[in-house]
Amino acid sequence: MAKLNESIDMEAPDFKDFAKSMTDYIADYLENIRDRRVLPTVQPGYLKPLIPEEAPVKPDQWKDVMADIERVIMPGVTHWHSPKFHAYFPTANSYPAIVADMLSGAIACIGFTWIASPACTELEVEMLNWLGKMIDLPKEFLASSGGKAGGVIQGTASEATLVALLGAKARTMQRVKAEHPEWDESTIRSKLVGYCSAQAHSSVERAGLLGGVQLRLIKADSENRLRGDAVEAAIKEDIAAGNIPFYVVATLGTTNSCAFDYLDEIGPVGNKYNVWVHVDAAYAGSAFICPEYRHYMKGIETADSFNFNPHKWMLVNFDCSAMWLKEPEWVVNAFNVDPLYLKHDQQGAAPDYRHWQIPLGRRFRALKLWFVLRLYGVENLQAHIRRHCGFATQFEELCRKDDRFEIVGKVQMGLVCFRLKGANDLNEKLLKRINGRGKIHMVPSKINDVYFLRMAVCSRFTTSEDMEYSWNEVSAAADEELLANGN
Repeated sequence: MAKLNESIDMEAPDFKDFAKSMTDYIADYLENIRDRRVLPTVQPGYLKPLIPEEAPVKPDQWKDVMADIERVIMPGVTHWHSPKFHAYFPTANSYPAIVADMLSGAIACIGFTWIASPACTELEVEMLNWLGKMIDLPKEFLASSGGKAGGVIQGTASEATLVALLGAKARTMQRVKAEHPEWDESTIRSKLVGYCSAQAHSSVERAGLLGGVQLRLIKADSENRLRGDAVEAAIKEDIAAGNIPFYVVATLGTTNSCAFDYLDEIGPVGNKYNVWVHVDAAYAGSAFICPEYRHYMKGIETADSFNFNPHKWMLVNFDCSAMWLKEPEWVVNAFNVDPLYLKHDQQGAAPDYRHWQIPLGRRFRALKLWFVLRLYGVENLQAHIRRHCGFATQFEELCRKDDRFEIVGKVQMGLVCFRLKGANDLNEKLLKRINGRGKIHMVPSKINDVYFLRMAVCSRFTTSEDMEYSWNEVSAAADEELLANGN
């Protein structure tokens, strides 16, 4: 056991050496990431035999830990920032954001109230104002508007969807109680119904489960976009059945195909029936920093809450999900548990973000936004978005030149949906072969029983040559698969 005057901590000189070594490792890893196999070949349980069964009693040396990164960790890493990674949607990464996370880790505050670290709260308020102005969000959403509105950084879009749902639930419960004082809370809750597109992310449906309410999935149109008349028909149907519509989600950039719901139709319907309108733009919202993509936001003034993830496409490392609310008091009141030990003299003068989210604790995430916005500038962030959209167009053109393939739907943003002409099982085998070759990584989707492959541009290191490489991999895998099938 250490003596009372004996330090058990890593001292500053060792920390500096360790941090410098890690910084060099990170830079080398990212700059050479395209040379690594994008998808690991390990099997479940690979790591257990590589480390001791118990934690060390005596401390290891940091150089031993560094050595074990390649031996233990990297064999099991899927390299999301490789230009050969085309699965899901991007997760952002940049050197300024990495450095900001270092500072956040050093300050290590838990910013649940303003007094817990005033800079943590106030920088978040201002960064959400900066970001809102960058996408031309109506001033009614911004803390700088002089009203009660404002933004908050959530961990994920899934959290934002649930927070908005709970705010909508609280608002509707209060209204209905006033209209029907004879109804108890359980009776009102049992009648609440929310709505979203059948193309919406699964986290929307999950929010309904966690919120204890019914959520109806409404069929999208032939372009996989939710229309206002479909929402209104569902609302009327529920009202006739004695239910209480309270919440609707409009998705701008669906996960399946990056389709954009008609917010300008859905929003007015929500307003007409006193239904909270939440906008989920998790992936595509970053593109709204470019004026040419803001037409997809048409109708945003009708929304009650809006969310997108800078940690997907705007070079801010996970987690940083930006959410704005016109009337955050509904969320604050829904989450307000105010024990004496969390009270402070400045309550009401600045947001206490613990009331705006599911968890109590929160990291100093606004630093990442501050660093990235300052060290890139809006122009370079716009250029990053436009480059990715251009690479998707390049891949689309390569695909269209090969008459064995077809594009599924419309190419939107940095996503291309495509397939071999033919049966679903042929495309399932093609994807398995592509991923089995290990040189690029993609995932599939299915709409209206049509199975297709998704090519998402994900890496900030991507070049035009990388897109040609990825297409050549798809083409070679198709050659093999068609030959194996006797075609």
